[in-house]
Order: sequence, then C-alpha cells, then structure tokens
Amino acid sequence: MIFFWIFLEVERRLQFDAIIVGAGPAGLFAAHELSERSKLHILIIDQGYDVSHRKCPVMTLYKSCSKCSPCQVMCGVGGAGTLSSGLLNLRPDIGGNLAQLIKSDKAAWGLINYVDQMFLKHGAPSKLYTSNHEDSEKLERAAAAVGVKFIPIPQRHIGTDNAPKVIGSIEHDLKTRGVKFLLGKKVARINKNTVMLENGTSFNCKYILIAPGRSGANWLAEEAQRLKIPTKYEPVDVGVRVEIPSVVMEPIISVSRDPKFHIYTATYDDFVRTFCVNHEGFVVQEVYDTFIGVNGHAMAEQKSANSNFALLVRVELTQPLEDTTAYGRTIAMQTTTLGGGRPLLQRLGDLEGGHRSTWERIERGNVRPTLRNVTPGDIAMAMPHRIVADIVEGLEKLNHVIPGVASTSTLLYAPEVKFSANRVYTNRDLETPIENVFVAGDGAGLSRGLVTAAATGIIAAHGILKKEGITPPKIE
Repeated sequence: MIFFWIFLEVERRLQFDAIIVGAGPAGLFAAHELSERSKLHILIIDQGYDVSHRKCPVMTLYKSCSKCSPCQVMCGVGGAGTLSSGLLNLRPDIGGNLAQLIKSDKAAWGLINYVDQMFLKHGAPSKLYTSNHEDSEKLERAAAAVGVKFIPIPQRHIGTDNAPKVIGSIEHDLKTRGVKFLLGKKVARINKNTVMLENGTSFNCKYILIAPGRSGANWLAEEAQRLKIPTKYEPVDVGVRVEIPSVVMEPIISVSRDPKFHIYTATYDDFVRTFCVNHEGFVVQEVYDTFIGVNGHAMAEQKSANSNFALLVRVELTQPLEDTTAYGRTIAMQTTTLGGGRPLLQRLGDLEGGHRSTWERIERGNVRPTLRNVTPGDIAMAMPHRIVADIVEGLEKLNHVIPGVASTSTLLYAPEVKFSANRVYTNRDLETPIENVFVAGDGAGLSRGLVTAAATGIIAAHGILKKEGITPPKIE
C-alpha cells in the first residue's frame, strides 16, 4: 500500500501541463505569459543553474572567462544574456525580423514595447538611449557618403553588473506564480507529450516549448532531424573584436549607445556589420566546448579607457557544404589552435603589413588591451583571406565615419563568431509540425538577441493559450 502511494506521488510529480526547455529570455517570457493568463502547471528545465549560482571571473576581475565552463557562461536562468552587457535593442528588425515572423509591423512594435516594459518592471534602467534627430541624420549622411549604412535604434543598457539582478527578479516572480524550475539537468530527447532527461527521467505533459538558446542549437537541430521536423541552415557571422581608445568612439556614442553600421566591401561585395559596441568596456573570453572565442562587456559602474565592438562578415553557403555552423566552428578551432588555446591578438598595422604581432609591438601602440590572456599572432594565418580582406576593407570604410578606428594601433581579437541556429519550420504561432510542440528563441533560429528572443517566447506562449481556448491579449 505504501509502495502504491509512493508510485502515485512520483507519477503526480512528473505530470505537467507545459514544459519549457530552456530558461533564457524566450523560456522566461513564455512562462510569464502562460502563468499570468492560465492555470497551466508549468516546468522549466535547463542544464545550467539559477542566477545566484552563475558566477564568472569577469564579473569582478574583468579578466578572462577561461575558468568558466561553456555551460556556466551560456546556460542557466537568463541564458547567455545573464552574463552579457544586457543591451536591449528596441527595434523589431534588429536581432531578427519580428514583423516578417508575425506578418504585422504594428504588432511587432507592440511586442518590442511589451518586452521592454517587462524588463523595466524588473529593474532595467529607465534611461533610454535615443538619437537626436538632427545628429542622427548627420551621422546617417556621413556614413552614406562612403557607402556605409547607419541604423538608429532606441536602446536600453542594463549592464553586465546589473543584468543578473534583473534576471533574478524575473525568476523570483515566476516562482511566486507557481512555475517550477528543474536546473542542472540536461534534456536528452523530446517526443510528443514527453520530455526525457539524460538520467532517464521522463516527464509527461500536454505542451512542449523548446527554447534552448545558442548553447542548445546543435542539440535542437539533431532532435529536429530525428523527429523529421524541417529546418534550414542560416548564415554565420565570422570576424574579430575591435578595440580602440574610447575617445575615438565618443562622438558616435553621443549619437547612439550601440551604433549599428552595415557595410558592403569593395573587393568581394560581402556584407559586414558592427555588433555589440561596449563603450568604455572590456574584451573577454567566451569559452565553447572546442574553442575559445571573444566577446565584449560593458559595466554600468566601472569603466575602461577603451571601447570595443565586433566586426563580423556574413557567410552564407550553398551545396555541397551548407552547414554554416560547421564552417564557423572550423575557423574558430583553427584560430584557437594557433593561439595555443587562447584567442589571437593583432594590431591592425601588423595585419596590413604582413607581420605577426608581438607584445613589444602591441605595447608600442596607444591601445592597452583589456584582455591579456591572449596570444599575439597573425590573424591572416587563421582566417580565410576573403574574411581578412573584408575586415580590413570594412575598417577602412568605417574610418571615414569614425576617424581613428583604422589606426595602426587598433587591436583585433580573434575569433568572434556568431552562430545562427538552424531555422525550425513552424506555423505563425511557432508550433512545429508535431502537434503541441512549439519552439522559440535563438536556439530555433528565430531570433538573435535578448529582446527578439523574449518576443518569440511570448508568441509561442500565446499559441499555447489559443489551443487552451484562451484569447491572448492584443499587443499593439
């Protein structure tokens, strides 16, 4: 009789109405919508941990993340965003294309505002960075004159030091609503109405929302193939992180907190873009399973004398090799090998002159690297000629808009690779061909950033509400 009671209790615990795989922005915002507008019993599973257990040396020492496991940095509550700069790009066509996804410009802007209000509610700074119309137009004209496109964006900067507090507040709010978290557990398999962990534990549920983030993109692609859910490869962005004196970037930052510039290069007509500008910030390592990349952080309180940003070349492949992720990883692994397990660092002047950088040459310049756990070297030995040429030409064009950015002392860290997950085919509610299985976020190829990932989580949650006979709120 006691055994039977225990059996029933275990069965009860393993039954949920909705299971969300992934505790990043997509998963958290989906859970918020479902818990606020329904009585569904919700479980969030993530292989990482909660905010209080996600510690990284860069948060206090501004050194490298080499002591952190990939999962520690990329996984857990808040996803990769918890240990990021916490920059919110408040446009529906940045970090994805929401208007294209939901077929409505008005609703896309409504979703952006809705996500922004949620972040504000949980402690994001009220200060909104917007461009003065006259200054923005002036910068736009200067860029256009040399074939560069400047994209003005309303932005909110949470800061790497404040992001964990904001995410922690969202996590606490969900727990008070009855949402359950199962952390430090990796999902092995998804089937209709069933989620199985690596340890063999199975959970039954009515709805599954798969939102594993960038760290789970390969796993989701494999699961989609096994389940015969159609996917397609998306482009990969390969490039470097550029570090310059903050005074060089200051005039641009006064117009836009994280300026976005789009460039087409002269030689190959390739698309190059700036990404993730960290004014008075720090370059940091980003640890993956088989290579070491770089990224940038900016604190709300503590500052450096430098600014950094990614300069990325868009790579699209066709037959016979369409796997852009494999191509990007190959470049990143080769760069890490040449760096002896560290990122490569090179002065722009050395790259253009065909010289390998040394610490002596770097110290001779006027930019002091904020990341020193690197290997001075030759990026041209690690990356394809075409990508190197695109980077040099992109900086030369940018120099007309940001005078001094193409100085011989400008520092280039490699590799910086932004992978796009395989795009999972869905309907407009983000439901896959398998009934009641939904996807959202970066891991499903639907977004490329905090705000758009959160928005796709809301879209998927509203799709679940519709199936429950609940009319979602009209967001416009």
